[in-house]
Amino acid sequence: MIELLLPADVSCAATRAESVPDGTLFPEEEALIAKSVAKRRNDFATARACARRAMAGLGLPPVAVLHGHRGRPLWPEGIVGSLTHCDGYRAAALARAEDVLSLGIDAEPHAPLPSGVRELVTLPAERERIGPPAPEGSDENTTGEIHWDRVLFSAKESVFKTWYPVTGLELDFTEADLTFHRTDGPGGDDGARGGVAAEGSFAARLLLTDPALPTTLHGLWRIEDGIVATAVLVRPDWRDSGAV
Repeated sequence: MIELLLPADVSCAATRAESVPDGTLFPEEEALIAKSVAKRRNDFATARACARRAMAGLGLPPVAVLHGHRGRPLWPEGIVGSLTHCDGYRAAALARAEDVLSLGIDAEPHAPLPSGVRELVTLPAERERIGPPAPEGSDENTTGEIHWDRVLFSAKESVFKTWYPVTGLELDFTEADLTFHRTDGPGGDDGARGGVAAEGSFAARLLLTDPALPTTLHGLWRIEDGIVATAVLVRPDWRDSGAV
């Protein structure tokens, strides 16, 4: 699904598998999760298996993917990329730095945010635009309702993953103001029940700015088979393209 949100010069790989065979990780990677619980190990390993498939798509040999501050993946020289994992979906997206300045991807279960989280990650204006959360106990698999709070959360994750590698600065959830546009039409299947997915675009107006990036980042979102996926991409020549 993530490949539908990114251009052809980005190599994507995804899986719904919850684990990979032993021996998939490089020794350096094993050392990073030696004391981790099983779920953390599986998330780490499946995402890196996707990363190596994405490397192959760029004609690169497989290498270890270690991590830096805040878990940021450390890619080979000249490569930019992003990883994501949630229950039921893992993905990687990589591109050459000469083609892409930065990118971010995220996947989340299509379900309401936990109680109390919505207020922490949204601005008042965003809450007004996306409307109230779904009623307590509602089942998205039968109602087909879009959980906009979860879409917004995922989109902000993709924005941060795009922002941080370029600026080296933290970006709080309340330092980006997002608006959404739906392109599949409000009468379509909302994706939680299978069939044609809900999808669209979003714009993230950054309230914390840096000259290395435009003040508004643009991305795409999609809901399919119970998963929300989002992606943001910035080209190296964004100034020439008129982005601000």
